[in-house]
Amino acid sequence: MGFCLFSATAFAQKPPTEDDFYQIRTLPIPEGVAMEVGGMATLPDGRLAVCTRRGEVWLISNPTMQGGQPYYQLFAQGLHEPLGLAYKDGALYTAQRGELTKLIDKNGDDVADVYESIYNFPLTGNYHEYTYGPVIAPDGTMYCTGNVGFWNPEWWLGRSRAPWRGWAVAISPDGRMTPFATGMRSPCGIGLGPEGEFFYGDNQGDWIGSGFVAHVEKGDFVGGNLAGLVWATLPESPVKVRAEQIVSSDNPQFETAAKVQGFKLPAVWLPHSILGISTAEILMILPREGAVPGKFGPFDGQMLVGDQGQSKIMRVALEKVKGQYQGVAFNFREGFMSGVLRLEWAKDGSLFVGQTNRGWGSTGKEPFGLQQLVWTGKIPFEIKTVKAMPDGFELEFTQPVNKETAQNAASYKVSGFTYKYHWQYGSPIINKQECPIRGVILSPDGMKARLVVDGLREKYIHEIQATGVKNDKGHHLLHDTGYYTLNHIPDGEKVKPEQLTLITATIQADPVGKAPEQIHTNHLMAADVMATDGNTARVSAKRITEMPAYWGAPDMSISIGTKPGLKYDKDKLEVKAGAKIKLVFSNPDDMPHNFVLTMPGKANEVGTAALKLGVDGPEMQYVPNSDQVLYHTNMVNPGKSETIYFIAPNKPGDYPFVCTYPGHAFVMQGVLKVVK
Repeated sequence: MGFCLFSATAFAQKPPTEDDFYQIRTLPIPEGVAMEVGGMATLPDGRLAVCTRRGEVWLISNPTMQGGQPYYQLFAQGLHEPLGLAYKDGALYTAQRGELTKLIDKNGDDVADVYESIYNFPLTGNYHEYTYGPVIAPDGTMYCTGNVGFWNPEWWLGRSRAPWRGWAVAISPDGRMTPFATGMRSPCGIGLGPEGEFFYGDNQGDWIGSGFVAHVEKGDFVGGNLAGLVWATLPESPVKVRAEQIVSSDNPQFETAAKVQGFKLPAVWLPHSILGISTAEILMILPREGAVPGKFGPFDGQMLVGDQGQSKIMRVALEKVKGQYQGVAFNFREGFMSGVLRLEWAKDGSLFVGQTNRGWGSTGKEPFGLQQLVWTGKIPFEIKTVKAMPDGFELEFTQPVNKETAQNAASYKVSGFTYKYHWQYGSPIINKQECPIRGVILSPDGMKARLVVDGLREKYIHEIQATGVKNDKGHHLLHDTGYYTLNHIPDGEKVKPEQLTLITATIQADPVGKAPEQIHTNHLMAADVMATDGNTARVSAKRITEMPAYWGAPDMSISIGTKPGLKYDKDKLEVKAGAKIKLVFSNPDDMPHNFVLTMPGKANEVGTAALKLGVDGPEMQYVPNSDQVLYHTNMVNPGKSETIYFIAPNKPGDYPFVCTYPGHAFVMQGVLKVVK
């Protein structure tokens, strides 16, 4: 028998977290001010201008809180839900619902004297006709985007009943509007790309299987929503696609795009619920004029993408292959206090994060917030970027890897998938296929690993997992999974078989992680808590939707539901040990939830394991294959319910219940108290 000795310090060392590298600081907000951030702009003197959904514009002095508190000055008011803000040549520009407005302070007293109408957007008055922008391009062009409207009975089905709804428009400084592109549903996420190009992001919805980021050029139909095509026949429209060319089907979007000239595919897909649910601000990590590169860590030249629903920020690394953008997306930073809507750089290189959740909901529990994200100066162990190769992918790391783990093919897993292109809301993952890894080539400096992969498919999203890779300190990657949208496989020389390093030893997953060949037996997996019925010991399955015949009747019936703000309508339940329980879980909320009962103190552990399921999550109902899960429902969609039957644990105690939908687990919890 062998023994391994660990020092107390090594044994107690915790793995690094996001907070070790990027810390969140909260700006105090004056009492009585509802800082529901709609847009932000940093002024040349370092002040931060913020517009709110309540129609105000505030100027904030000392927003980075250097040596004191920030000071708020009301600059403008009475606007109609402005959802964007930009600064140029001494003036602020904001898109109200029905107008692009220029705000001018003529006398220098920090109060707007002139509210100049630059352009009026047509409206019907529908509640969903939000207007976003402007984003100002290097040539002075101002890009704005407009939501489609929603009308009953299908409240989620987009319709464009006013000109240029569902479009991006380009507006010159003197107010001349040019229709630019369409195919948009809810284009809140807009920004400029690596070379000043216009990019936009959209959310899952009708015709949109999942969120994405797209490079938009004049005349593009970006494929997100058909509603705006009603205006494509007008003489001033640059879009040549017509609605009758688009057919709803269970096939991937790219099959339709191949038949329709002018149909632009996304540059990068953001898999729904894994990488957010409500795509928001797009912001390049580029040094501001006169700033030192690397002020925000090792990711210069990449793109940050906010997510309103999951209160987080993603990171996107782009490359051009055969003239088209494609690239990889990762999770970057979670834990913001409300829904992340807007991002803006501070003068010192830190990041302002403007937040709101009114009417939309978010994992962050607060109704609004203004926070600052500050790099601590420490380099996180991350996959810095992924590049497509003729026969696989090249992963570049931010730190040298442990060669034993990084050369092992079992440290990685690659699979491809996509979504349906149909008029219904969203899409399940389809055409999922494993991509066997034939070998790994590690660079001499340990900074790059080239994966030779079989089964790659153009136009598919590829989940690239590196769960077994460690650095020289024995730490796993901070975020070990990326999602690469492979629009084109590049030309070039493929790796020869004799160059491959293939080590097939099994890499053991973390206790709360997912083993490489894990199979989820959702209906048959036995619980670890035994219950007794008379003299016969019985083991309850984790999800039983019909009352067992031997019960006769339940000892207790429980009804529990949900309410807005990621909450159960009851956060405390009480049952007797060993009791036969009928539980009805109803979901009147506007997003899916489940009910997962865990062992004492294990709610967060189970929630973390659910996040690691990746693209397997939907198929597994986001319920991890964990000994810590006792009983659960499946995911229950809005307006639906599910009934399960289980026998309460024999051991008294507090048993947490939790929603394991990605982003919900650390907020949406309650306790089932078991008593004698």
